[in-house]
Amino acid sequence: MPSMFSIVAELLRVGLSSVAIALNTVLHATPLLLLALCKPLVWPALRRRITGVLNALAHRWIAVNSWLIEHLVGTRIRVQGGEDLQRNGWYLVVCNHQSWVDIPVLQQVFNTRIPLLKFFLKRQLIWVPVLGLAWWALDFPFMRRYSRAQLEKHPEWRGKDLEATQRACEKFRDLPVSIMNFVEGTRFTPTKHALQQSPYRHLLLPRAGGTAFVLQAMGPMLQALVDVSVVYPAGRPTLYGLLAGRVREVRVHIRTRPIPADLLSGDYQNDAAFRARFQDWLNGLWQDKDARLQDLQRD
Repeated sequence: MPSMFSIVAELLRVGLSSVAIALNTVLHATPLLLLALCKPLVWPALRRRITGVLNALAHRWIAVNSWLIEHLVGTRIRVQGGEDLQRNGWYLVVCNHQSWVDIPVLQQVFNTRIPLLKFFLKRQLIWVPVLGLAWWALDFPFMRRYSRAQLEKHPEWRGKDLEATQRACEKFRDLPVSIMNFVEGTRFTPTKHALQQSPYRHLLLPRAGGTAFVLQAMGPMLQALVDVSVVYPAGRPTLYGLLAGRVREVRVHIRTRPIPADLLSGDYQNDAAFRARFQDWLNGLWQDKDARLQDLQRD
């Protein structure tokens, strides 16, 4: 049982880390939002320059957060692979998903090594204080997902997801970008794993539709797939656990893979043969990733 001293020390660490990260967020978000408000008012060439400055501010915000996590919290991230990555490339990044801690870990690992990671976000997240507006300013795509029941009730909504993805990806043609996709669609838990009857030991079933939409929308722009596997040797952490210093080590494996050319231009929604071929390719990636996660846990 932890002593009173260790409990107080942990609470102080969480408080100090939270305040420092919050101040860093406000410090960088303020000029970021002011610049973003100017973007619609200027000509395209200057707009692209402003976008570059906004991305630079985001890289700096991530760098300071990463320093705080490393020095105030003491988390060590061990990275294998990724030596061939370039800061001026266009990438699709896929990763297993276990915790909200995945996001600061990935940001720290890839900051300035590849273009700024941009996530497809649920539309409701734009209302998150400060961060929602920052994501909007940085052109993070906000998506409205339709359930099967909604589509059955409103068949005219079919294809809207793909149209929204294509509109979002149009913004990424001028500057290099890294599109981040958690292919499982939700965080791994033993309960979800059992309910899905997943054939993988450490993964939920991959959801191919979102990945296919990105490839359809961005097509030849994407240079490679960055396949990332993340393991927490002490078990799946929480953000509180990270800030409390309980996450002592994270293991990350990076593998750069080519994207098959025949998967860049098919119609995932309406072509059954293409859909089966795409799912086979993604399931093959997931089998490899499951074996890699097993190896990483044994290291």
